[in-house]
Formats: sequence, structure tokens, C-alpha cells
Amino acid sequence: MSISDTSYDNPGDNPVNGAEIERLAALCSARTISPDLYTEYKVNRGLRDLNGNGVLAGLSNISQVAAKQVIDGVEKPMHGKLYYQGINVEEIVAGFLNEERFGFEETVYLLLFGELPSKDELDGFTRLLHDFCSLPPKFVRDIIMKAPSSDMMNTLARSVLMLYYYDDNPDDISIPNVLRQCIKLIAQFPMLAVYGYRTFNHYEKGESLIIHQPEPGLSIAENILLLSRPDKQYTALEARILDLALVLHAEHGGGNNSSFTIHVVSSSGTDTYSAVAAALGSLKGPRHGGANIRVVQMMEDLKRCVPDWQNEDLVADYLKKLLHKEAFDRAGLIYGIGHAVYSLSDPRALIFENFVRQLSADKGREAEYRLYALVARLAPEIIAAERRMYKGVSPNIDFYSGFVYDMLNLPMELYTPIFAISRIAGWSAHRIEELVNTGKIVRPAYKSVAEHRAYVPLNARAQE
Repeated sequence: MSISDTSYDNPGDNPVNGAEIERLAALCSARTISPDLYTEYKVNRGLRDLNGNGVLAGLSNISQVAAKQVIDGVEKPMHGKLYYQGINVEEIVAGFLNEERFGFEETVYLLLFGELPSKDELDGFTRLLHDFCSLPPKFVRDIIMKAPSSDMMNTLARSVLMLYYYDDNPDDISIPNVLRQCIKLIAQFPMLAVYGYRTFNHYEKGESLIIHQPEPGLSIAENILLLSRPDKQYTALEARILDLALVLHAEHGGGNNSSFTIHVVSSSGTDTYSAVAAALGSLKGPRHGGANIRVVQMMEDLKRCVPDWQNEDLVADYLKKLLHKEAFDRAGLIYGIGHAVYSLSDPRALIFENFVRQLSADKGREAEYRLYALVARLAPEIIAAERRMYKGVSPNIDFYSGFVYDMLNLPMELYTPIFAISRIAGWSAHRIEELVNTGKIVRPAYKSVAEHRAYVPLNARAQE
């Protein structure tokens, strides 16, 4: 049978068309730009200079990522600091842990409104979040359960875009309306993510379809565990650590890829749902929100390849193979080590590590924790020795978060959506800040380096 005689559900699946796409793709790939031109025209690739400093693109009250200090007029690296609305995250975490309460709801309030809430204000805001968490009638059946996807970030983005059609004022970008939309999305994200995962597993893997409703009086962290577990059961330690993870992932400066995305898209005057969907698309990328998945996969490969997890020489040899593109995905990276801003330390990782140790002891997984700790110690030394680094490297929070989610028995498909459940707080604050403070669309410049050419009439062009 010839190709022309074959029937295809989608004509684009025809192998002839596939070959044509490959040929056209080769034309795209050939249009590379010489790296030397970036230096010649002083273009900061990735909007970062040669020292790793981000190009200043705006002003913000929401958060500060600090990793350098000036001593005697000289800029030097320091241990990283993270501030939410001017308050050190270490102090925020110490505050709610000392009072033995959950901290994510307080963090959301602080990021949105710039002030720490009183007890009455926090209680009222927590009730507001719960009142807003209900999805529209039949939304789960008509939107989430139809055309389930194996990619939960795409499912989450699709659900966010569909919520536009259930909103009576979707395009109103007045601050009260945008705030209403943002608070609802913050409250609804756990259900959108977990229900999407449950639906896919039901239709594609034959698992029971179990849909729980969030319970009033519980924190967002507690409800995530309740929604995701068939028996609704979780321990106090599990909920505290998940809450801490949400706090530490909630915001990280206006320059991170997804927060910058929401600034850019919001500056066009578009609706909240489109802006948040764009941020979700950014966060999905493995260089951003998907990094913790790569850490877990890398560590699983290490466990298979290294028989003695505490043998420093064997572990070091494996890490060198990673850098030499001889192990795991052969990308030349040790995932979870290093950060675009932090050098000496990521404050989120330092805060998180102690609780990772506690959870590993509770789950009987101390040996794995010791392996993580060994990699965290060896990797920066090996990277420094193997490569010329303009700054030091250290473990970032992604190095530990995937391990925590695994110990919480959360499926890998939900790792990045959990990041989104947390970061929607920061995105909302950035969207509102953009709408309040600026009136210009974000439009950076790109310099064209294409040579000017004359147009050639079709009948005069060379034929194949």
C-alpha cells in the first residue's frame, strides 16, 4: 500500500508531511546567531551580565533576593537572604513555628497587602480563602474530567483559562476585581491540581476516582494532603513540612522567569486568567519549576549506579561523570546545585534542610537523607574543581523539595503543580503591583543582526 492510499485521522500524521517538517526544521536550526555578536553588541543573554547580575527591569516592594554585599567599596558574595515585603523569611518562619501554627496563609496576606495581619485579620482572610475555594457548579465534570492530560501543568493552565468563562467580569482589571480573581485562584489551585491528577489516573490507569472536598478550619497544606490521599489521613509533621515548603516557594523576586512573565503579560492590560496561564507555562519548564523532578530522577540514578551510598569516592566519581556528560541524562549538570543569584547559600535550602532531616527520620529514610547531605557537600567542591566558576555554588531548595514530596507520598506529576499552588501567591502580588504602579507595556529591545538582502521574484529563485 502506498502512502497516498493510507488513511490518517489527522493528515498531518502522514509520513510525507513529517519528513517535510523535518526539512523545514533544519532551516530554522541553521539560523543561529554567533555568540561573539552578543559580546560585540553588549547584549546580556538571559538578561544577566557576565557576573550573573540581573539587568534592572523594574522596582518592587514584594520581595528581595540578596546574595552580595559591598565591603570597602568592593562587591563580595554573602550568604543568601530572602525578604518578603522587607521582612526576612527566616524571621517569618521562626515566628509561626515558635507559635506552632501554619504560616502559608499569613505569607499570602503579607505578599498581597504588604503588612503582617493581626490575629483577627488572619482569621478573616483564612475564612475568605476557604469561602472562595469552591469551583463553579459542574466545573469538575465538564472541564477537568474531559480530555484528561498526563501533564498536570497543562491541565492546570487549561482549567485556569476555562475559569475565565465562569467569571461575570473576566476582563475588568480594576484592583478590587483583580484581587477577587487572585484570591479565588489561590484558594482553588489545590483542587484544580489534585482533581486533574485523580482524573487522569482514573481514566488512563484504572485507579479509583476519589474526589474529596476541602474542609473548613484546615490550612491549605492540610487540605492538599487531605485532597490527595484516598483515606484523607496525614500526620502533623507532614502538614507542617508541606506548609513550610509552600512558604519558601511562595515568592522569589520579580526577576524569576514566571514572575517576570506575569509582569510582562499584565503590562499589556490582559485579563488575570491569561496572565496566570502564561506564568504557569513558564513555571512548567525544567529550568524553572520542574527542576526538583530532575533532582529526584538524578538521585534515583545515583542510587542504582553507586552500590555504597556513603563511599565518598564512589559518589564523587558519579558526580564527575554527571559533569562530563557520562551519566544520567548526559546534560553535564548536577541538578539542584547552584542558583542564578545565590552563591554561598540559598536561605530557603538552609531553612528546609533541618525539616528534611526530621521527616526522613520519621519515615525511616535516614540513609537516603545522608546520601543527599553527602551530595550537597561534595558537589560544590567538584564543580569548583572541574569548571571555572565566576561565583560559588551551593544546594538550592529544589535539591531537597522533590525528596520531601516523595516522602510525603505525593506523585511526581504533582511536584511542579505544588510549586504553582505556592507561587500563585507571589504572581498575584506582582500582577497587582504591575497594574497599580505602571502604565507602560513591557517592551525590551532586540537588535537585528540579519544582513539586508534584495527580494528575489518567485520565478527567479533556485529550484530543488
